[in-house]
Amino acid sequence: MTDLVRKVTLGRTEAAKLPSFKTGDTVSVSVKVKEGEKERIQIFKGVVLKVQGSGMGRCFTVRKMSSGIGVERTFPFQSPAIAKVEVHSHGKVRKSRIFYLRKLRGKAARIQSDLVVAGKAPKVEAAKEEASK
Repeated sequence: MTDLVRKVTLGRTEAAKLPSFKTGDTVSVSVKVKEGEKERIQIFKGVVLKVQGSGMGRCFTVRKMSSGIGVERTFPFQSPAIAKVEVHSHGKVRKSRIFYLRKLRGKAARIQSDLVVAGKAPKVEAAKEEASK
């Protein structure tokens, strides 16, 4: 049964034009919000807690702090409501699901990260420069 579902959905999937990101990365998700007849874009910026699934069912969860309250939102990769995703920094985490962030407060909830400059991490550029010398 699952093979049949995969074959049917494989033909319908369009490659999502999202940048590559993983758990621990800080991202901004631009979401299309429809209010009445008007449509606007709302930005949801936070840390990726998990990336799960495959094919059409693949989705990711982003957590942000809003007025001291943690807000989590799950986005399907194939969602037409996502206008774009921007990666701000790559986090250094060892787990694929970082739910332990829910219990941490203040400075303890920070993740070590590398800033992304023009789509590339600084360490990658520095490593390329050293290799070319």
